[in-house]
Amino acid sequence: MARRARLVVAAAAAVTLGIAGCGSPSSNSDKSKAEGGKIETATQTIDAAAKGPAEEIPGAKKGGTVTVYQLSTVTTIDPTDTYYVDANEIGKLLYRTPTTYDIRNGQPVLVPDLTDLGTASADGLTWTFKLQPNIKYHDGTPIKVEDLAYAIKRSFAHDVYSNGPTYQMSYFKDGDKYKGPYADKGPYSGVETQGTDTLIIHLKQPFSDLPFYMTFPMFTPIPEAKDTKQEYQLKPMATGPYQVESYSVGSELKLVKNTNWDPNTDPVRHQYLDSVVFKWGQEDVKTQQQVLNSNGEDANAINTFNIDATLVPQLTGKESQLLQGASPCTRAWSIDTRKVPLEVRKALAVAWPYDGVWKANGYNPYTAERASTIMPPSVPGYTKYTPAEGLSGEGAGDPAKAKQMLEAAGKSGFEISWYFDNQKTVPQQVANTIATALNAAGFKAKPIGIPSADLRKKGGDYDAPVNFGQTPRGWCSDWPTGNSWFPVLFRSQSVEEGQSWGMLQDKALDEEINALTKLPSSESTAKWGALDKKIMDMYVAIPMTYEKTAVVFGKNVGMIQNDPTMGFPFLPDLHLKS
Repeated sequence: MARRARLVVAAAAAVTLGIAGCGSPSSNSDKSKAEGGKIETATQTIDAAAKGPAEEIPGAKKGGTVTVYQLSTVTTIDPTDTYYVDANEIGKLLYRTPTTYDIRNGQPVLVPDLTDLGTASADGLTWTFKLQPNIKYHDGTPIKVEDLAYAIKRSFAHDVYSNGPTYQMSYFKDGDKYKGPYADKGPYSGVETQGTDTLIIHLKQPFSDLPFYMTFPMFTPIPEAKDTKQEYQLKPMATGPYQVESYSVGSELKLVKNTNWDPNTDPVRHQYLDSVVFKWGQEDVKTQQQVLNSNGEDANAINTFNIDATLVPQLTGKESQLLQGASPCTRAWSIDTRKVPLEVRKALAVAWPYDGVWKANGYNPYTAERASTIMPPSVPGYTKYTPAEGLSGEGAGDPAKAKQMLEAAGKSGFEISWYFDNQKTVPQQVANTIATALNAAGFKAKPIGIPSADLRKKGGDYDAPVNFGQTPRGWCSDWPTGNSWFPVLFRSQSVEEGQSWGMLQDKALDEEINALTKLPSSESTAKWGALDKKIMDMYVAIPMTYEKTAVVFGKNVGMIQNDPTMGFPFLPDLHLKS
């Protein structure tokens, strides 16, 4: 998933970019992920018989408000345009989808939500989903199966919703031709409805992971008559336990109870709180400190970004305020292979100050492991291999050798340019660290500072005058297979779809990836690791970290669990203890 904001990535989530039972928060923490512990492999589990209501959380108080702090700015909550992990998780409060994940004992379980889990035809090219009856929007109007079909059609308007997932363009029938309901006014051959409860999806090639894909917000129903395009995110049609009361784009979002949400039809979500307030753009170290101190209303708050290394010593005696768990994400800096020659990319990797960037970002063993591959260890098919020179994820960099490599290639003074957030301390520290190292290695470093609110838009513009660090700056599994990594990030079409590491345009690689996607998981899983190494040997990105979840919450916030599909707190469980 670019999912995905934790990575300023998708998702995905993608990620964006980077993924328990009841009891105390500490007892539900995944200790294997803390303090440098081994990241374990995720599973694919389904429960087709799951029904509402969700199991109650012992001791959960009804009422009150939780404040959610985060430095990274959520730029949209439009379900069609959502792929970053933070907006995805917010979507679980606002939007119900055909299928969804329940989190059980730290592992994601795919369950029915608005529909069943679907039935595939013998050839795998047609899927049929049955809509649950008597489910309403927040305004009391009934959800119609036509609304599900319209939402799918809307997702093809990628010129309008450029940040959303794109698997439908590859797998759905005529997905490479259909441009959405605004441009193509006629019917779309990939989706149809029958009667009042049957949604049918036609594929151009088998896609066995479709029920997992349909957990994304882009599949939430949208009535065509209510579609106001870019304005839709301001007052979206909520189907989950909360609805939008107010939304200041890029700054604050306040959710309040959706009185037409029926818990008896929902197997996963809760509605314990009166409201949830999201506040963006404040320094994470500052708000993490506030949450740990838990003075006044900050006792009812959570910061959703991983704890900064400077605050780790303060966890002594406050371990119950730390949520730990798995994340399906790898963080990396993409290199535009269209603009940066291979020999320059190799020199860039050799010069890269891994240790300095690690320190400047505030990474620590609670929150991350050093990365040297594309897929993280949590994804089936991950293979630990010997990385190419400069891609180990370790060390201070070798500026002298990098300078020699540039001179030998006749590329001394080659400009490396990227965007960074000039309104926040940490991104400035990181930019300075990188620029100092690259300049010492004979490059001309050109970090370009821009406001927080512009970072995702400009970083996602592949025609922008930069050649490094464009989004996604990481990736998170959309579901636990290589099928949610390589087809999205490395095929030629990924550039047009706006989700690419390296901006590769390699038809032979396209064919290799396409061939793997057609195999069942039992056959393809072992092959993704070899492809991982092949692509990294092209120097398409600088790998940085495999992410973990380690976030702090106020002392009055009740038990919350990690969402391993997002590497983010599972917001549907939010509640207060008193």
